[in-house]
Amino acid sequence: MIGVDLFAGGGGLTLGASLSGIDVRVAVESHAAACLTYQANHPNTVLLSKDITTVDTIDVGRRDGPVVLFGGPPCQGFSTSNQRTRHAENPKNWLFREFLRMVKSVKPEWVVFENVAGILQTDRGRFAASFRDELAGMGYKLASGVLNAADFGCPQRRSRYIVIGSLIATPDLPIPPKSVLAPTLWDAIGDLPELKNGATEDLLRYGSEPRSAYARALRSDLELCSGHLVSRNADSIVARYAHIPQGGNWQNIPGMLRDPVNDRRRYHSGIYRRLIQDAPSVVIGNFRKSMLIHPTQDRGLSVREAARLQSFPDRYRFCGSIGFQQQQVGNAVPPILAKAVFDNVLAVSNQLGGH
Repeated sequence: MIGVDLFAGGGGLTLGASLSGIDVRVAVESHAAACLTYQANHPNTVLLSKDITTVDTIDVGRRDGPVVLFGGPPCQGFSTSNQRTRHAENPKNWLFREFLRMVKSVKPEWVVFENVAGILQTDRGRFAASFRDELAGMGYKLASGVLNAADFGCPQRRSRYIVIGSLIATPDLPIPPKSVLAPTLWDAIGDLPELKNGATEDLLRYGSEPRSAYARALRSDLELCSGHLVSRNADSIVARYAHIPQGGNWQNIPGMLRDPVNDRRRYHSGIYRRLIQDAPSVVIGNFRKSMLIHPTQDRGLSVREAARLQSFPDRYRFCGSIGFQQQQVGNAVPPILAKAVFDNVLAVSNQLGGH
């Protein structure tokens, strides 16, 4: 099967597709740092480093197998944590039309679309319904729903809205395997090195032996891995961390240490949340801005710790400034979830003899 990745970001969906055995030939991404990350990890894929609105069509080469076109338009406008622009007027909420334009142009046998679950609430589900209606109007049979990455073995409770469309079969969503138990946060990151607030040394040795089969699989045979960068928070912010227990948030901070009342109006339960080590993580989104706190150390998460919670292998290298690396990790679809979706697509396609 041939793959095309739109709005590719750092390549989480491409990684999931590649792990399923899909030949991802072309990707489109406009952000310079994300392009560097994508090229570093997927050197055999042709990357179109441009705004998708400037792409007329995509040449996948010889179509010696069915094509799956996949991607997730930027989702800030649909996120439940972004109430200011969660409406029809946000131009980013209309980028899914560019996805549909590419579907019309490429005419893939399969389509996989992903986004935040909040798309189902935006304008009472208007965007999600419009997207499905337009795909159906092109002749695609559809399956859609919300999948939680933790149900597929990811150490993070992260829900994504998935639409699978097919011109050649009746698709369905993958069913979470009953035998899979989500690793805890400590299963996932407990072997990584101890770090300080503002850590800047990218390449380090591991802190201990892997604490789980999950961590062992992501480490592979590496002795060193990259990504041990931590945002430097002001001493006044770090002083607040010490008052927050695992599972706690900004409300545990003594009054005198809190921001002024005006600043607290933008707070929600995810701000200053200290992660729980013996459970799967909460969503790793914009983990720097939310100031998610390491479960046992008074600092934010490193890029590698967040990548582990997203199910990226340790060999996966993120490029650009620390802020851009954090953004790439936080925006990604967990590759372990992507692989489950693409495994399902391949299984149905192979039943048809690949046609």
